[in-house]
Amino acid sequence: MEIVLSGIRPTGPLHLGNYLGAVTNFVKMQENNRCYFFIADFHSLTTHPLAEHLQENIKQVLSEYLAAGIDPEKSTLYIQSDVPEVAELYLYLNMNAYLGELERCTSFKDKARKQPDNLNAGLLTYPTLMASDILIHRATKVPVGKDQEQHLEMARTFGNRFNRMYNCEVFPSPTAYNFGEALVKIPGLDGSGKMGKSEGGDNCLYLSDTSSVLKKKIMKALTDAGPQTTNQEKPDCIKNLFTILEAVSTKDTVEYFNEKWNDCSIRYGDLKKQIFNDVDAFLTPLRERITDIRADENYLSAVVKRGAEQARESADTTMSEVRKYIGIKRLF
Repeated sequence: MEIVLSGIRPTGPLHLGNYLGAVTNFVKMQENNRCYFFIADFHSLTTHPLAEHLQENIKQVLSEYLAAGIDPEKSTLYIQSDVPEVAELYLYLNMNAYLGELERCTSFKDKARKQPDNLNAGLLTYPTLMASDILIHRATKVPVGKDQEQHLEMARTFGNRFNRMYNCEVFPSPTAYNFGEALVKIPGLDGSGKMGKSEGGDNCLYLSDTSSVLKKKIMKALTDAGPQTTNQEKPDCIKNLFTILEAVSTKDTVEYFNEKWNDCSIRYGDLKKQIFNDVDAFLTPLRERITDIRADENYLSAVVKRGAEQARESADTTMSEVRKYIGIKRLF
């Protein structure tokens, strides 16, 4: 049995890409692994959200996780800030993290280029906080995408460095949880790569989007002038639409529109209407569950309390050893 750790920043609701690409796999993982799933509110502070927005986003993501099938009876589902040991370990790891290695982190260099007016210390030490999230539970597996592989490598570096410095074996060396070919990658609607919140709301199909919002977004999706010769290769923006179609529609439907593309008779309006109908039908039951769970404050409160207790129990076991080796203890 592996100890699996995964988190999501509450910067907005989950989208179709999150759900099909990762959360459905989380639901499977919890059957045979000890899983910790958390809402990373500490991480989101680098963007300076308003307090009321942060709280609403946390409740929304929590409701969506539960509606999607994360079971608090099988997994530990918690809010990052409910476990203060995470911040304590973050402090200790920062003492042994070097400026040069943090500045070389690809994500930090990207942020420095894109948002030079908000280049805060939290962005610089983001990998250290992520390492704390992983190491606090001594996770052995972490589901990560390509853009997070460097952070996982740094978590191994920080954990191994602590073990060497204090001549101990507190931290295991976590590796990536590989979903294999089963991992579905859902593209965005703007013709770019994956569906992502950072690309803007119109690029994403959120689980909580109403039917009218879904229709508006899908009908505005980027297309081209259409095929000019039979059986020509699809451009990226059209491949994106077909990828979404394949994720939510029947095989016969996909084959029908592929035939229309190949004989140059495809009408993008018809394709988009079909995508909307099938996405809406796919998300409606999930959207209803989200609404019901979100309205049950007592249930959400119980889930959060239970998750915090379980996460803190695990974190305290780790931190007792960490403090012992560092020498942090009461003198008298």
